[in-house]
Amino acid sequence: ENFQKMVMAMSRDIRVILVKLADRLHNMRTLGSLQPEKRRRIARETLDIYAPIASKLGLNNVRVEMEDLCFHAIHPMRYNLISSVAKQHRGERAELINDVANTIRGRLKEAQIKARVIGREKHLYSIYSKLKRSEEKKKDIAAIMDVYGFRIITEDVDSCYRALGQMHTHFKPMIGRFKDYIAIPKENGYQSIHTTLFNHGKSGEVPIEIQIRTEEMDAMANHGIAAHWLYKSESDLTTGSSRARQWVQNLLELQRNTGSPMEFIEHVKSDFFPEEIYVFTPRGDIKTLPAGATVVDFAYAVHTDVGNRCMAARIDRKLSGPRTRLESGQTVKIVTNPSANPSPSWLDFVITSKARSSIRHYLKNQRRSDATALGERMLAKELTNLDHCMDEIQPDHIEQVIQENHLDSLEALYAEMGLSNIPARNIAHRLLSISSREPLTPSEHDAGLWIRGTEGEIVTFAKCCNPIPGDPIVGHVNTGKGMVVHSEHCRNVTDFRNKPEKIAFLTWEKGINRRFSVQLTLSSENRVSLMADIATATLQSDARLESLNIEESNSSLVITNVTLGVEGRKHLAVTMKRLRAIPGMLRINRIRDSREDRRTG
Repeated sequence: ENFQKMVMAMSRDIRVILVKLADRLHNMRTLGSLQPEKRRRIARETLDIYAPIASKLGLNNVRVEMEDLCFHAIHPMRYNLISSVAKQHRGERAELINDVANTIRGRLKEAQIKARVIGREKHLYSIYSKLKRSEEKKKDIAAIMDVYGFRIITEDVDSCYRALGQMHTHFKPMIGRFKDYIAIPKENGYQSIHTTLFNHGKSGEVPIEIQIRTEEMDAMANHGIAAHWLYKSESDLTTGSSRARQWVQNLLELQRNTGSPMEFIEHVKSDFFPEEIYVFTPRGDIKTLPAGATVVDFAYAVHTDVGNRCMAARIDRKLSGPRTRLESGQTVKIVTNPSANPSPSWLDFVITSKARSSIRHYLKNQRRSDATALGERMLAKELTNLDHCMDEIQPDHIEQVIQENHLDSLEALYAEMGLSNIPARNIAHRLLSISSREPLTPSEHDAGLWIRGTEGEIVTFAKCCNPIPGDPIVGHVNTGKGMVVHSEHCRNVTDFRNKPEKIAFLTWEKGINRRFSVQLTLSSENRVSLMADIATATLQSDARLESLNIEESNSSLVITNVTLGVEGRKHLAVTMKRLRAIPGMLRINRIRDSREDRRTG
């Protein structure tokens, strides 16, 4: 909750976070007087939250100091060991570092490139992190320390690329270790050219890591958004500030879409320090995403509405599905449809916090909307059974019932009925009892609630009996979750038939335009082209083949379980007729209840 409040304050003035980070850095510098357990708790919080925020805002100096202080507080013995080895290594390698730095300066001077050359030392937490990584575990600390870092700081961007040419001419580049963050800046505004080279010295080839950037880029790398105030005359530095503000706005949107402070903080932490990929929109704009991001992640990065209407994508002009993982350099165009909606299954593969929170927010609102529509129909049905309708009810009587249920609107009352938190029958009786003192007499015929198949997730169809249009059906009212539609003959229905408040009488609406799953068991002679014939018969009857599994098989007989998507019983009958016409087909059974023995359909 405190972090959420800080985000709100940051949205009004970005400098708030600078004060918070400075305060936390001061706290970390003065941890010595605290008890060890409290030191570790504060350090862990700093490492998980504040250091990543400093990184997001480009405050590299603050991040490095925070990480080393946290490392010392959490693992003091490991810190001291690595610190001791680093000091020893520094003394042994000083001559090599000076030689390489002088070589670089000489090459730049010959090419008339004005630049500063600085030897970089890895900070202790960085060394520790590399030791922990799975790909580095086989290396000892000396091998990690044997990679030397240098920074070349030039006057302008042109000099950066000229310096890069000199380095690649004199040293042998390491394949796959070149990144141009000047052309494509990091999300926090960081710009630099990174390259890893081999230096031929007395002890053989030694890898050296070189960063090349301008003075302004160096200021941005070290001071992040604070550089905007440190170097007010440099208008280019406002880029980092604007990126920081955009990040804060993304946090605000994330905060609005999450249900609890803990969920919010987990989403934020999941976006810290990802490996990044760079993907292009059709207009050439660059979207930075974490490695492993999918088409849906990209769609939500473009805009929430684009994500909500995403159907597929054209990746480098090739059509791909929503689950497709993206790679750097690809151009992605999202294919949308006004009738498309986010699917709960998307939560299984999206990885960005924005996509995850936006999907959950949409599904939550859609569930509420579906519940409201269903509740309105349920109340209308109950009033019809009592020979009344909603238009007859006085507005003040409706308002009285709303207040009696501690709600604030008629829509909220409908939603509670749709979610089965309040029985629609009780509300109907209460509304009419207020309107008239005459005893209520139910209609001779109970008009069942019409099921359209488009009620959304608030009305689901039981997997135990797979009801389809044409089957007699009843509804199982599940408090807080809506309704499950069962076949009237399903054995599970008998478990709650003696609870009238849990039963809803239902009727299929005519002209339903969707497919329903139905399970069949096929017994047939075993022959080579049987599976192809089953698929062909299904296709010819315009049914959808959802699954096909062989349950039993021997040299003469095969039993196959098939799941089909059909429009209703008439469509199923047509499909079964075609299946029976397959040569060698002996028997077709529809599985009407998963707990029953199979019966002939």
